[in-house]
Amino acid sequence: MSLTLALAIVGALVLAALVAHSAWTARKLGVKRAELQPSSPTERHEPDRVEPAFELPAAPGDKPFVAEPRALRRRANARLDALIDAITPLTLEAPVSAELALSHLPPTRRAGSKTFMIEGLNAENGEWEPITLGQRYGEFQAGVQLANRAGAINEIEYSEFVQKVEAFAEPVSAMADFPDMLDVVARARELDNFASAHDAQLAVHLKAQGAAWSVGYIQQLALRHGFVPGVVPGRLVLPSPTEGAPAVLTLSFDSQAALADDPNLTAVRDLTLAFDVPQTEQSASPFAAWRASALALSRDMDAVVADDNGQALDESAFTQIDAELGRLYEALQERDLAAGSPAARRVFS
Repeated sequence: MSLTLALAIVGALVLAALVAHSAWTARKLGVKRAELQPSSPTERHEPDRVEPAFELPAAPGDKPFVAEPRALRRRANARLDALIDAITPLTLEAPVSAELALSHLPPTRRAGSKTFMIEGLNAENGEWEPITLGQRYGEFQAGVQLANRAGAINEIEYSEFVQKVEAFAEPVSAMADFPDMLDVVARARELDNFASAHDAQLAVHLKAQGAAWSVGYIQQLALRHGFVPGVVPGRLVLPSPTEGAPAVLTLSFDSQAALADDPNLTAVRDLTLAFDVPQTEQSASPFAAWRASALALSRDMDAVVADDNGQALDESAFTQIDAELGRLYEALQERDLAAGSPAARRVFS
């Protein structure tokens, strides 16, 4: 027997052994694996164009919930808002060009952990707008956000805002009229207190009852229910019908499993299904999608729906959560921070 033929036979035996070992490992772990046939293009939801439909098991006498598909809506650009920003007028003796203003804008749009913006009053149409090339402006205004999930603006952050605005105002010959620091900080603390008391991110766990799941199996099942891969490893998202808005739902699992050399041999036993209440428009029916997804995925994946303490949740638990959620929506609406609104997305970020 030639050396070449002998090496070929040895190589084939090693390859066969590796294949057999992989199959044995998967059976030993008890991992549910995805069927590896590629999905046809017609099975994939268009994430940026329609909202997938979800069906709930019908209660006696009720029809199952089905979310109506909605055409893609464009998210409104962030604008200064006196409700959540401390606004500083910048008066001019004569209109200035956008080119001059843009050349002196601060290199960053943050003061500490707070965002700030500068807008111009268009000399032609009299509208406040982001500074845009080719336009002339008769006045500017700068604003810094009072609070976000990092807390209320403090004296150091406000002083940084003042310094950056002054650095912009001088070369464009603008006169700045800053709000009193103590008033700004007091407003910020009041807004932060409200936001802290009305913030909510709802989450449930899907826990495997029998065999664990492989990453491919999770992705395949999630795709059938309208989820698409997110940017972060181990996260899938249900896209919003509003372009540029946060996802309606997130489905996440251990990122280490997603980054494994062979994800199909990983063993995942716990998924987290969540949605961010203030970030998501009520009209997108996030609670209905959350509940329907939890029930549908748990059925298809042979999983238990549980809370953070591992306690199983039934239909009555979801009903109670829904009632509490309704009161939260009302409180946010009364404060002009309706869930999913531009102001709410900024404060609860």
